[in-house]
Amino acid sequence: MPCLYEHMDRLRAIMNALRVNDSVSVAELAAEHGVSEMTIRRDLDELAQQGVVRRVRGGALSLLLRGEEPPFGVREREAVEAKQRIGAEVASLIADGEAVVLDGGTTVLEVARALTGRRLTVLPLALQAVTLLATAPRVRLVLPGGEVRQGELNFMGPLTESSIETLRFDTAVIGCCGLSAEHGLTAHDLPEVAVKQAAIASARRVIVACDSGKFTRTAFGAVCPISRLDVVVTDPGIPPGEREALSAAGVTVRQAG
Repeated sequence: MPCLYEHMDRLRAIMNALRVNDSVSVAELAAEHGVSEMTIRRDLDELAQQGVVRRVRGGALSLLLRGEEPPFGVREREAVEAKQRIGAEVASLIADGEAVVLDGGTTVLEVARALTGRRLTVLPLALQAVTLLATAPRVRLVLPGGEVRQGELNFMGPLTESSIETLRFDTAVIGCCGLSAEHGLTAHDLPEVAVKQAAIASARRVIVACDSGKFTRTAFGAVCPISRLDVVVTDPGIPPGEREALSAAGVTVRQAG
């Protein structure tokens, strides 16, 4: 596992460098990270396959817009154990018989995985969760309409929003790209902002599932203030100031792990 973590840390560092400089050099990255140029070339090839960069001689150019999130395939390998613990903790807060709307995203996907043996009505907002829950014997699966966002495979658009608005849920489990007391819950993709808002408005209780890294980020689209949230489930890395601010706003903070 340490090798995987080092690999993912390096990919994240390369993407951060691309956000600042728009291009990177194989030689400079190899020197900075203490690895061979061949290793960096493989990293850049992987990012190119994900649509993050375009390979050029001696390096790569960024294809990400500023404020755009890394691809699902990159994010799903970050903080895997923390996300699994968060998923299990969120599942423990949901009672059998509830109607639940599950947002997209890699952390909420772990919630879906933890709910496969439960007796629930679930409306998933991502095809990955649909696949997981389609064979769950006690889950009543309800699907939204709408378009599917390429790469992320999340449902979005007016049809998705209207289908959510016609239903009422006991719990909405929401993912995010950023979360802070100052800026609230934020997301990169504007059509997903509208879908998250519809899910939150249709639910009696809102649980946010996010790893602590989200507390250092603010995305482009504002979803809601923290006062609209009921529970935030995260890992022990949450900044103390953010935990205190959430608690002061009446939000229950639970640390998984």
